[in-house]
Amino acid sequence: MSNFRFQALQAVLTRTIPEVKTPASKISDYFATNVFDKKKMREYLSKEAYQSIINSIENGEPIARDTAEQIASAMKAWSMSKGATHYTHWFQPLTGTTAEKHDAFFEPGPDGAIEKFSGDALAQQEPDASSFPNGGIRNTFEARGYTAWDPSSPAFIMGRTLCIPTVFVAYTGEALDYKVPLLKALNALDKAAVDVCHYFDKSIEKVNASLGIEQEYFLVDLALYNARPDMYLTGRTLFGHMSAKNQQLEDHYFGSIPDRVYAFMQDFETEALQLGIPLKTRHNEVAPSQFECAPIYEEINLAIDHNSLLMDLMDKVAKRHNFKVLLHEKPYAGVNGSGKHNNWSMITNTGKNLLSPGKTPKNNLMFLTFFVNTIKAVSEHADLLRASIASVNNDHRLGANEAPPAIISIFLGSQLSDVLDEIETSRISKKLKDEASLWQGIPKIPQILKDNTDRNRTSPFAFTGNKFELRAVGSSANSANPMTILNLIVADQLKKFKVDVDKLLRKGEKKDVALLTIIKRYIKESKAIRFEGNGYSAEWEKEAEGRGLSNIKTTPKALDVLVAEKTEKLFEDTGVFTRREAHARHDILLEEFYKKLQIEARVIGELVNSVIIPAAIEYQSKLVENVKGLKEIGLDKSSYAAQLDIITKLAEHINFIKTNADQMLEERKKANSIEGTREKAIAYDETVKPYFQSIRYHVDKLEQLVDDNLWPLPKFRELLFIK
Repeated sequence: MSNFRFQALQAVLTRTIPEVKTPASKISDYFATNVFDKKKMREYLSKEAYQSIINSIENGEPIARDTAEQIASAMKAWSMSKGATHYTHWFQPLTGTTAEKHDAFFEPGPDGAIEKFSGDALAQQEPDASSFPNGGIRNTFEARGYTAWDPSSPAFIMGRTLCIPTVFVAYTGEALDYKVPLLKALNALDKAAVDVCHYFDKSIEKVNASLGIEQEYFLVDLALYNARPDMYLTGRTLFGHMSAKNQQLEDHYFGSIPDRVYAFMQDFETEALQLGIPLKTRHNEVAPSQFECAPIYEEINLAIDHNSLLMDLMDKVAKRHNFKVLLHEKPYAGVNGSGKHNNWSMITNTGKNLLSPGKTPKNNLMFLTFFVNTIKAVSEHADLLRASIASVNNDHRLGANEAPPAIISIFLGSQLSDVLDEIETSRISKKLKDEASLWQGIPKIPQILKDNTDRNRTSPFAFTGNKFELRAVGSSANSANPMTILNLIVADQLKKFKVDVDKLLRKGEKKDVALLTIIKRYIKESKAIRFEGNGYSAEWEKEAEGRGLSNIKTTPKALDVLVAEKTEKLFEDTGVFTRREAHARHDILLEEFYKKLQIEARVIGELVNSVIIPAAIEYQSKLVENVKGLKEIGLDKSSYAAQLDIITKLAEHINFIKTNADQMLEERKKANSIEGTREKAIAYDETVKPYFQSIRYHVDKLEQLVDDNLWPLPKFRELLFIK
C-alpha cells in the first residue's frame, strides 16, 4: 500500500497539461451549438409547430400529437446532423444524480434499416423504476415508471446522444424526481405573484423565478484519489493529519489559477458553453485546491437543469486532465467546505425585477410588497427551508465558521433594515393628497442602489441588492429541493397577502393604504428572523434562542418538519406535494442519511483494521528491533528512550483505535436492527457517528508517529498539492 502511495505521488509530479482547443475565438460563435434552442427550432420546424412549442414553454399549453411528431422529426434531423446516433430521456430521480437510458434511432425494417424517432418516443418513455428511491410510493415488484418531456428545458447533445429533459413519475402519477415539484411550485408562484402584481400593473401576465447558482468544488489528482479508499467510497477523507500550511494565510483565495486547473476550467467551460450553460465567472476559493464557477442568471427550471448537467460534465472532463472533482460539502476536515449559493429573484414578463427598488413611490411600494412577503414567508417556514438544505454532508459544513449556521435568519443591510423599522413605526396617512404623501418620514427607497447592501457571508438568506441569496445549499445538492420550498412558501405567502389586502379593500380602504397596512403588520410579525450581525458567534445562538428561532443542527431532526401538520397543509394548499409524496421524501432522505453513515463506518472499520493498524504495527516492530539492537551492544536506556516512548504511544493509539472500531461495529449492528427509518437515522447520528471523530483523532496521532515511508495513505498536504 505504501508503494502505491509513492507511485501516486510520482504520477502527480510527472503530469503533463493537455492542450485545450476552443471551437472558435469568440464564445458567442459556439455558445449553445449543441442545444436545440429557439433559433434551431425556427430553422427546423414549421411556423405552426414552432409557435406550438413556444406556447407550451411560455403558457403551459399542451402540444398536439401531430405537432409532437413534427418536433421529434426535427430533433432527429438536427441531432443526426451533429453526429447523434441515440436519444435518451434525461431526468433527475431522488438519488441526487441524473439518470438516462439510451435508445438508438436505428430500427431494422423489411426493406433495410432506418433511423426513426417518433412523437411518442419524444413525449414519453417507460424506464424501469424499480431501483430508484420511492419512499414506499410503489412496491419493488412494480417496476413501471414514466418519463415525460419537459418542453421548457431544451434538448441537447452529449457525446453522440440527444438528451431530452424530462420529469419522472410513478405509474400512479406521483412524483419520483426533483423536477415535478419544482414545476408545480413555479406555477404556484407565477399565479400568486401575477395576482399581487395586478395591484400595480394590469399588463403583467407572467412572473418567472430566476436563479444564478455559484458552484464551489475541490480538485484532487486522480492518482491520489484512487489511492484513498475513503475518498473513493465516501467522497471525503475520513482520516488525515492537518498540513502545517493550509488556508490560514488565505493566500489561495482569488489567487493565480494553477496551470493544470486553468486548462481543466477552459475545457469544461468550452463544453458547458456549447451546451448553453452561460458560465461567466471562475476563480480560486478559500481552501487550497478549492475553486468556483458561476453562470449568468436564468429561468429557474433551466438554471437547475444546467447545474445538474454541469456537475456531471465537470466530472467527465476532469478525467481527461487526471483530476477528480470533489463535490462533497466537506471533503477535508480542517479547511473550508463547499457550498452552492442560490441567487433568487422574480422577473415579470414585462422585464421588471420585483426585488429591485424603483424610482417612483408606486414602484417602491411594489418592491416593498414582494420584498416583505419574501421575508414573511421565510419567517413563517424557516424550519422547512432548513430541512430543504439538510444532508449528512451538509451537517459537516453548516455552522462550522465557514458557512451559514443551522439557524435560519435574513440579512438585509443596515439601510433596508432602517427603512423597514421606520415603516413599522410610522403613521400611515389616510388623507392622500398625492403618492408622495403615502407615508410620512420614511426614507425614499430609490436611494438604495444595487450594491448598497454588504454581503454578510454568515447569513443563510441575504438580500444582495436586487435578489436574495440562499447561501446554505450544499455543493453536491440538487438545487431543485431548496428552490421548490422557497418558491412554494413565497407563493403561499403572496396568496395570503392578497386575501389580507382584499379584506381591507372590501371595507372601503384605499388600495395603497391597504397595501401599506398589511406590509407594516408583516414587518412586525417577521422581525425576529432579521439579523445583521455575525452568524458564527456563540452570542447569536443565545440571541436566536431568545427570539424563538430554531437551531436544528442535525439532519434527522431537521427533516421532521416535512411531515408536520403545518407543512402538510402548506403542501396541500399550494398543490406541490401530496401527503404521500411528502412522507415518501421524508423517508428517502432519512434512509440516504443513515446509509451514508453506514458506508463511512464500514470504510473506517476496514481501513483501520487492514491498512492503518498493520502499518503502525510494522513500524512498532522496527522500533522494537532497533531497541533490542541498542541493548545488545550495551547502551543504557537513555540512548533509546525516544524509541521506547514512541513504541508506548503507538501501542496506546493502536489499542484505542482497535477498541473503538470494535465498539463502533457493535453500535452499527444495534442501529441496523432498529425499526423505523427516523429512529435508525437518529441512532446512527447519535451512537455511531461520534466514534468517527475519536478514531480519526488517534489515527492522526499515528500519522505523526509512523515512519513516512511506511504510512499507507496519501497525506492531507499531498491531496491539496496541485502544480
